[in-house]
Amino acid sequence: MKLYADIRKPGKKRNFMIYGHFIEHFHRQIYGGVYDPDHPLSDEEGLRKDVLEAMKRIKVPILRWPGGCFVSAYHWKDGVGPNRTPFFDKAWRVEDPNSFGTDEYISMCQKIGCEPYICTNAGTGTAEEMSDWVEYCNLDHEGKYAKWRISNGHPDPYKVKYWSIGNENYGFWEIGAKSAEEWGSLVEEAAKMIKHVDPETELTAAALTDVEWNINLLKHSGKFLNWISIHDYWDPIHETNDFANYEACMVYTEHVEDSVKKVRGLLEALGLEKKIKIAYDEWNLRQWYHPCVHSVEQGITKEEYLYPRDKNDINAQYTMADAVFTACFLNMCNRNCDIVGMANFAPIVNTRGCIYTHEKGIVLRSTYYVFDLYVNYLGDQIVDSWTEDVPVKNMSVAKETESVKQADVLVTSFSNRSGYAVAAINKQAEEELELVLELQAEGQVILHYISGESTEAYNDIDREMVTIQHEELGTFQSGMSVRLKPHSVNIIQILEK
Repeated sequence: MKLYADIRKPGKKRNFMIYGHFIEHFHRQIYGGVYDPDHPLSDEEGLRKDVLEAMKRIKVPILRWPGGCFVSAYHWKDGVGPNRTPFFDKAWRVEDPNSFGTDEYISMCQKIGCEPYICTNAGTGTAEEMSDWVEYCNLDHEGKYAKWRISNGHPDPYKVKYWSIGNENYGFWEIGAKSAEEWGSLVEEAAKMIKHVDPETELTAAALTDVEWNINLLKHSGKFLNWISIHDYWDPIHETNDFANYEACMVYTEHVEDSVKKVRGLLEALGLEKKIKIAYDEWNLRQWYHPCVHSVEQGITKEEYLYPRDKNDINAQYTMADAVFTACFLNMCNRNCDIVGMANFAPIVNTRGCIYTHEKGIVLRSTYYVFDLYVNYLGDQIVDSWTEDVPVKNMSVAKETESVKQADVLVTSFSNRSGYAVAAINKQAEEELELVLELQAEGQVILHYISGESTEAYNDIDREMVTIQHEELGTFQSGMSVRLKPHSVNIIQILEK
């Protein structure tokens, strides 16, 4: 396979926020995950230091919180101040102790060094409640909510720039679901009130690839919005936990761009593509496992609806299939950086996350190392490129067969130094792929990659099968070939010393 690039054109600069993450009050993501006050590895505020360090290593740029479905019945005022009362979380049907709230979340973001991104309650909440939250976080001292923050020991405003109005309010499963017309009106009022509190906020609102929903949303609120939010999970297993195999996951890689194409087309048709960007603020290959909750008939016993969630924590499930898919998604976001300005892997800790916590430490799953590669080795400018002789194979999912390209390649350059970095994904399960670099470049070639002994390689406690490997390949010459291991994610750097 041959790779070409047009280095004469200036590259499109991607927004680093496409490497963002998400965390929700679900199962062990918060409690027993990032927040565990009684754990010996936690700091004075109850935050797991090993988790924070892992998040800093992949330079998490933005972290969405507190939901997710959780937020649509969450009242933020009950989660600040000294008097916290546990409440029943109607989304996930568990008691939440309310000990991790806005102040704890902001402190976590400050320690990580990331932008906070707060999703508001547009289910049972009101436009006023949403704007009160902005008062608490962003006003200097005016009004009772800024004064409340100060009395809680936080004299300086948090200056939270990014706010989402609602989660998946289009879905019947969401607490406080809305019709398209109801949604447009609510978002308009909430956005107006939030902007009256802090005009510098950037706002997004829940959307999907439905024309009627988006037209109503944008007709009412397009003047206020900076972003439009979409979510996708490609492996639909929230009721079964029956993971798609490697071949099926490779079929899914052919569809990572579908929603972006549809939403881009709508924004362009309305003349909003220069004003409103896409925030892909929940995404992952596989749906979270939570049977008998997002259904009309609810589970009765905890054995039916609660205890099965522990199966999200089986590390053997998170293999090179997840890693390869994740890399393909990030390549797509980079290629569409003119319209996709943010993406949030869902979640970052536990459940389907790239970090798993246990009593003695953490496990970094295969997807973690994809973010490590892209954040620390890839360039920030997207170069026009194309490939020839890409192998294609017929592959199947759910009894349907598709032609799947067996490679995904992206060329980047750096805004702060000379050189190039090529993200090259070999989707083939068993065969190496020879990539011929027909590029005009100079420098030393270094290959950084993850693979594993098989497509089923995974990491677990005292078991590390997937890590970043490094190889020095010598001085670059046009026409140089690089052999990519099967089922691998690779960054090929060509850098002048």
